[in-house]
Amino acid sequence: MSSLKVLPAQIANMIAAGEVVQRPASVVKELMENAVDAGASQISVIVTDAGRTLIQVIDDGCGMSASDAVLCFERHATSKIATAEDLDEIMTYGFRGEALASIAAVSEVTLRTRRAGDETATEVRTGGEGRTKTATVAAPVGSNFAVRNLFYNTPARRKFLKSDNVELKHIIEEFTRVAVTRPEIGFSLSSGGRDIFVLKKAKSRKFRIQDLLGNGISSELVDISAETSVVSLKGYIGRPDTAKKTLGNQFFFVNGRYFRSAYLHKAVMKAYEDLVADGTTPSYFIFLEADPHSIDVNIHPAKTEVKFEDDSVIFQVLYACIKESLGRNSFGASIDFDPSGAAELPQLGRNFEQYAGLTPPQIGVDPEYDPFRSSDPLMTPDYGFSERGGDTGGTAETHGGGGYSAYIDKRDDYGKLFDDNPSTASRTLTVHGRYILTPVVSGVMAVNVARARERIFYDRNLRLLKGSSHATQVSMFPVQVQVGAAQRLLFDEHAELLGRLGFDISPFGNDTVVVNGVPEGVGCGSGDVEKLVTDIMYILSEDAGGLSDIMEQRMAEKIAALEASGAPALSSPAEAGRIIDMLFASENPELTPRGRRILCIITLDDIDKLF
Repeated sequence: MSSLKVLPAQIANMIAAGEVVQRPASVVKELMENAVDAGASQISVIVTDAGRTLIQVIDDGCGMSASDAVLCFERHATSKIATAEDLDEIMTYGFRGEALASIAAVSEVTLRTRRAGDETATEVRTGGEGRTKTATVAAPVGSNFAVRNLFYNTPARRKFLKSDNVELKHIIEEFTRVAVTRPEIGFSLSSGGRDIFVLKKAKSRKFRIQDLLGNGISSELVDISAETSVVSLKGYIGRPDTAKKTLGNQFFFVNGRYFRSAYLHKAVMKAYEDLVADGTTPSYFIFLEADPHSIDVNIHPAKTEVKFEDDSVIFQVLYACIKESLGRNSFGASIDFDPSGAAELPQLGRNFEQYAGLTPPQIGVDPEYDPFRSSDPLMTPDYGFSERGGDTGGTAETHGGGGYSAYIDKRDDYGKLFDDNPSTASRTLTVHGRYILTPVVSGVMAVNVARARERIFYDRNLRLLKGSSHATQVSMFPVQVQVGAAQRLLFDEHAELLGRLGFDISPFGNDTVVVNGVPEGVGCGSGDVEKLVTDIMYILSEDAGGLSDIMEQRMAEKIAALEASGAPALSSPAEAGRIIDMLFASENPELTPRGRRILCIITLDDIDKLF
């Protein structure tokens, strides 16, 4: 007896849904792409509870007949391809007919659709059980998909969804990827009754990018363009000085389809080589047009990867195009001379003779001056060489240890510079504000100031995250920073955690935050705050969704590194002494949270070997 069996259609659809419908954003992507393929001029997306409760996509496209409205939920029902050869000429978003069947397998779907020539619309209700109900209703031309209770019949999948803000962030990302390629279509996105985007038809892709990512993005971008026999390339790249630590605003499209490519990303980064700081990534929006016969778009269930017939040629074209644009726009810093305070030079012309009688300034020189002989005893150190009795061969030891020692013996009040029990500050020496040297029993201890501060700030931040809030220095002039709709949700998600660290950051509109205050000791100038917000976005986006304890440790570590890197150089020995005292109050004064050495001991033997 055979043990093989053909799976029922419903189970097969649920398995397919595991590949196609990974989260609510997957549903938004598929339904928006279907609406674009239907020729819509206006597409509206409405979500509730970040898509868990409702995802609704309304378009004014061509609509469907009553029979097609039922058939579209069958697996592999598609109008895009009919023969194997059609796979080589795909220019639409969807083509396999898996999306609607997969969505219906894990949710409850209601479709209302009407064509322009039909008097009434068709309503189809279907769900995970496979039961389908149809009815005749009134509705405008186009299609209206309402997806409710996503993953209601697969509770394990629903359980592993992230928080509402994280899921909404993914929805915004998918919405952006579709909307940016179709400036001729109007789009809107609302969540919980609040409009996030209301996009009118745009004149160009650059205007659409500005509508999606804010007015500031347009000043950061320059155009790129190239035409070859293999590929046509157009788009926009960010100025090197606007590269950010956060991965965001990096887009590749081919024939209007968004895709990811680590290989082509390397071409972009190679073109920016030596122009951006390590660990930062520039923005780019790159639109490729190529012969569909030279592209395979059917290599990934979510269609986010493509394969080019000759990707090495595209790599070279992309690299050369970006390199040429960067060179043409000359992004090097310009020299701006400030004439204020400079001497006013006479304008010499016909009356030049009136200046002929000017006498050049006379410079007085004392030929007898010797900088190594001074009448001021404070300026005449004894270097340990005696001038008495012709003793020119004496050593430092025979004259009180050499150096300034002879002079020290002559000073009656020298001991007043030190306390009987000298403090840490009086025993420290700072080197260019970056290192602290202080004597210890075995020799000299050297401390890296930046790393010591990182350890001190980390310990403090960890205490704050587990206890009370840190003091906040309120800015007299709050700073607005445009971060984008998706990134703004990160600040909503972690507002309480940031508050405990001493940040006072509140939302302003859909894509902007207002920084009202920062932790004590952190720079609060406009430029400092903007950089700080960028770094916080990087930290939050990297750690979003982590375990709470690990999240707190990473936040404490990264905020500490941020604070230490922005701290000023040491200003006094007293400050150096406080750093030493606070460092040795730590449980681990030798290593930073990232495992880098903070201090080292230079023994007397090590010093003796130098001489």
